[in-house]
Amino acid sequence: MWCVLAFAVVGKGTPAPFDPPRRLVQRGPYRLVRNPMYVGAGLALAGASLVYRSLALLAFTVGFLVVCHVFVLVYEEPTLRRLFGTDYDAYTRRVGRWWPRIRGAGR
Repeated sequence: MWCVLAFAVVGKGTPAPFDPPRRLVQRGPYRLVRNPMYVGAGLALAGASLVYRSLALLAFTVGFLVVCHVFVLVYEEPTLRRLFGTDYDAYTRRVGRWWPRIRGAGR
């Protein structure tokens, strides 16, 4: 819900392609990773595969993550780069696609 609220309040839109955000969303969970909904869904599927000890569900999880990765690379990132330009480029340098970037590591 936090992701959807961030899209509505900050982005003035929704995660759905038919009503995309009008502003680049960089707050809430999007300040940590660029794709928190996909990460959350992948973690939930992976957890379920462990709970149910299901190799089939684990295979589905891997497939889901591969499809998400390809979709993000082929469609989402080019679309966001076209819509938000240099703001999106700066965001991608600050925030990881799938993993949070640790600031100040080694200090």
